[in-house]
Amino acid sequence: MKVLTAAEMREVDRKTVELGLPDPLLMENAGHRVVELLAEKFAPLSSHRILILCGKGNNGGDGLVVARQLITRFRPAALWVVLADTPPSNFATFAVTGCRTYAQIEPEMRTATIVVDALLGTGLTGPPREPYATLIDAINTRFPFAKAVAVDIPSGLASDTAETGWPHARAGYTVTFTAPKLSQVLQPNASACGELHVGQIGSPDSILPDHTIVIEPTLFAHLFKPRPLLGHKGTFGHVLVVGGAPGKAGAASMSGLAALRAGAGLVTVCSSEPPPTLELMHEPLGGLDRLKAAAESKTVLAIGPGLGVSPVVKPLLDWARQPVVVDADGLNSMNGLPFPARESIVLTPHPGEMARLCGVSTAEIQSDRLTWARRFATEHGVTLVLKGRNTLIAFPDGKLYINPTGGPALGTGGSGDILTGLIGGLIAQFPDQLRTAVAAAVWLHGRAGDLAAAELTEPCVIATDILRYLPHAIHDLPH
Repeated sequence: MKVLTAAEMREVDRKTVELGLPDPLLMENAGHRVVELLAEKFAPLSSHRILILCGKGNNGGDGLVVARQLITRFRPAALWVVLADTPPSNFATFAVTGCRTYAQIEPEMRTATIVVDALLGTGLTGPPREPYATLIDAINTRFPFAKAVAVDIPSGLASDTAETGWPHARAGYTVTFTAPKLSQVLQPNASACGELHVGQIGSPDSILPDHTIVIEPTLFAHLFKPRPLLGHKGTFGHVLVVGGAPGKAGAASMSGLAALRAGAGLVTVCSSEPPPTLELMHEPLGGLDRLKAAAESKTVLAIGPGLGVSPVVKPLLDWARQPVVVDADGLNSMNGLPFPARESIVLTPHPGEMARLCGVSTAEIQSDRLTWARRFATEHGVTLVLKGRNTLIAFPDGKLYINPTGGPALGTGGSGDILTGLIGGLIAQFPDQLRTAVAAAVWLHGRAGDLAAAELTEPCVIATDILRYLPHAIHDLPH
């Protein structure tokens, strides 16, 4: 699913008009998409008391289309239209219905069962002014019997950021148009949208930029189709995990176990002591020559879980020709040294590690995660997995994937080691589909964490629970 900024959405609308669909028709289509959702979620609409709050721009115009359609097609028990500003451009068409409009919220409107928020659209760049600020507060506080439905975006929500520093509406449903906007897929703003629906209003998919997408199961579900009947352990790749210094062998073992559970045919762990899992093979952790010998015939290397800062990481990365996943101490060991410029070098930093890689503060990284991830991947020619809420995957060509799964339950020691193993295990099986394999690992890691949290509660989830619920996450994929 492609994701757009506000500026990109304006450009798509402009191109759509150039192709022959005028603004009034786009507005009509947008209103229809909202009415379709209302009819689906709140049937019968004739029983509802509906308040529609309209601003002066296209968002307000969409609201007037909704009002006109409700009057002419469904005749709800009550319908109130509040105009917060100068009437939108299509007001004359709405006025034909004879429906009265109001300049403010009246006392009887408190009984509304549906509130349609058509006040402000995606172009907002600062705090909403009056009377919008008061009306936004009213949406959130003054309608105890109502569910709020936002047109395109909850009013006051900035379109391009994960967090808005000013008041905004909170919706039970949001109908956005053509494609989601960044804030609608990035937490915590995404929560304000409630259940997000994307309505098509006529813009062809071919004119939408595709450099930012949300990971959906349809992207990678084909990786989990039935295996070939003649497949064997050699068919599905061999992962080498390099890590597990004294006192930290568990990290490397968890990565190895995750690679196995992801489907790798064979997994060897280079660590200070043998892993407790019988299915994992073991090589003693040694110097560069020993590691090169161990890595020689492997499909994928995973370097870093529990390794400690080590001088062998840089020369091992320079030597390796197979895909390499670099995590934790593998990243810390680089200490400003250049990474080989290969897409098959997959770095998996958390925000603190990313800050060290970039030489900035963690706060700076977190303030604009998309920009930092995309910049690092393009400048260094690597694949970057920036962990955290809405884990990001950035590629050397500037494309970026946003992961919608996962939550606070994953904030537990070893969760990142599990992700490293999942990435390694899936790349081992599908080295020619590296992007898809990485996206699958990240999405499934988050989804398994969500399933674990739903059953165990968030505080009780530990890293290996992710592997317990991984089969359930895979089982639910579309066939």
